[in-house]
Amino acid sequence: MAKKSAKVDAKELTKKLLVNRKNGFFSVSDAKIKKADEFCKGYKEFLENAKTEREAVIAAIQIAEDAGFQPYDSEKAYQAGDRVYFNNRGKSLILTIFGTEGCKNGVRIEAAHIDCPRLDLKPHPLFEDKDLAQMKTHYYGGIKKYQWTTIPLAMHGRICRKDGTMVDIRLGENPGDPMFTITDLLPHLASEQSTKPLGKAIEGEKLNILVGSRPVRDEDGEYLFKLNVMRLLNEQFGITEEDFVSADLAFVPAFHPCDIGFDRSMVGAYGQDDRSCAYAELMAAVKTKVPKCTTVTVLADREEIGSVGNTGLNSNFLHDFIENLAEAEGLKARHVLAKSHCLSADVTAAFDPNYADVYEANNSTYLNGGVGVCKYTGARGKSDTSEATAEFLSQIRRLFDDNGVLWQIGELGKVDAGGGGTVAMYIAGLNVDVVDVGVPVISMHSPFEVVSKLDEYMTYQAMKVFFEAE
Repeated sequence: MAKKSAKVDAKELTKKLLVNRKNGFFSVSDAKIKKADEFCKGYKEFLENAKTEREAVIAAIQIAEDAGFQPYDSEKAYQAGDRVYFNNRGKSLILTIFGTEGCKNGVRIEAAHIDCPRLDLKPHPLFEDKDLAQMKTHYYGGIKKYQWTTIPLAMHGRICRKDGTMVDIRLGENPGDPMFTITDLLPHLASEQSTKPLGKAIEGEKLNILVGSRPVRDEDGEYLFKLNVMRLLNEQFGITEEDFVSADLAFVPAFHPCDIGFDRSMVGAYGQDDRSCAYAELMAAVKTKVPKCTTVTVLADREEIGSVGNTGLNSNFLHDFIENLAEAEGLKARHVLAKSHCLSADVTAAFDPNYADVYEANNSTYLNGGVGVCKYTGARGKSDTSEATAEFLSQIRRLFDDNGVLWQIGELGKVDAGGGGTVAMYIAGLNVDVVDVGVPVISMHSPFEVVSKLDEYMTYQAMKVFFEAE
């Protein structure tokens, strides 16, 4: 007689063997949700004050100094618990807390970027055409150009005059400030435009900022509309047209960070890629006491265009800083780097059911699923990326699980749908173990991105336990 099969408890077996894909809300307490909401109050304030990389550095230094960080001096001897920062040209920043074991077993690195897609001004931006004064732009980073028309814009940046004096501009953010915009065709006349692909409907050279429509009152003069704008700028900021040549000026969305949804569960704002991760790691740094391994928090520039230049991570500034740390302890930088570990803190694409056809649902990250982990980024055949080793990813899984960090893992989208990179490959190029970890984002690279408050908080938690790990 055949022996009966033992009854299988499917629920118990599922819990033991399969991945839990429930919404993260069901995995956390109400108390943790409340902490996430509270954490994001400071996050929204940071986003409001940091709409360019320069402003992000200023805001981060203020937060760091309030937490006891001091400017780094390579000639000074530091002790465990000392907190320093290195300001690289006002556009990137490194924070360090010296650990009880120093650098001998490597350093713990967290690296995010603080630059975002925007509209930079050309060297000679101001012109007039048919009685309208406008400014020419050159877009920075990957944007959908049509998203930048007919929205309120603000002017941010720094002008360096020929005599070396500087003036910082932030116009369009405060009550009573003028705002700016880019015009678009009315539907009644857009029949030809509407037949073009989205990427060609608005040309880069048509991203001109509308800045004035009144002339100087002198009918015998030339360029009277342009001249009137320049007169107003000279009165308010003391600049001339030639000063635009030595300026870092950009137009960014004038939207203010806000809660999204009837349940206020999300944050909507410009620049959350990648300032969501930058704020999470910044707060992890200031909340870390005295770590075992020396910590290195990096807020980098230029990621959106390949991390090029002396403020991007495809340069030597991070390597040279770690070399200084190593030499101060009688160590070689290459030995320190080989033992180091890094969380490359960059956002990932959250699954959007409105555009489900470009995502692979089983390998996507979701809003409220916790901090997103990406073993690799890149495009199609994993080009232009690094890939975390199985060993390092195992350590990160264990670290997060042991410390109650809600996490998920996914890819940017379907294999042939596109792709993108992060700073991970440049840090991996220093012979450092690195994995991408960050906040899932909906509407990434748009003027108004959306993230979950729970995911932002869990990203902070992930960064903090990484710094504090034994």
